[in-house]
Amino acid sequence: VQLVESGGGLVQAGGSLSLSCAASLSIFSFNTMGWYRQAPGKQRELVATMTSGGTTNYADSVKGRFTISRNNAKNAVYLQMNSLKPEDTSVYYCYARRFSNDNWGQGTQVTVSS
Repeated sequence: VQLVESGGGLVQAGGSLSLSCAASLSIFSFNTMGWYRQAPGKQRELVATMTSGGTTNYADSVKGRFTISRNNAKNAVYLQMNSLKPEDTSVYYCYARRFSNDNWGQGTQVTVSS
């Protein structure tokens, strides 16, 4: 399984970024797909996930600002991030669970300047 992220970068506080994750398998091969993030010195944390049935889950810190979506035909999952805050600065990882296996992308850096 390969997951390839794109779309990170540097943005000012209040701005927006969109992340993309392309999977090497049909997204219906996965129980859950989504996004996690990890800031320096901190544990990796859930940002947003979506089940194969379309049920979404968001961290409280991003609710109302971030939106997870997918494109079934492109085997891709996306994260639209609005109203970004400096505390959103992290490496963002695409995640996909298939049976009992957790799969991760290589990560993409998101930096929000104040």
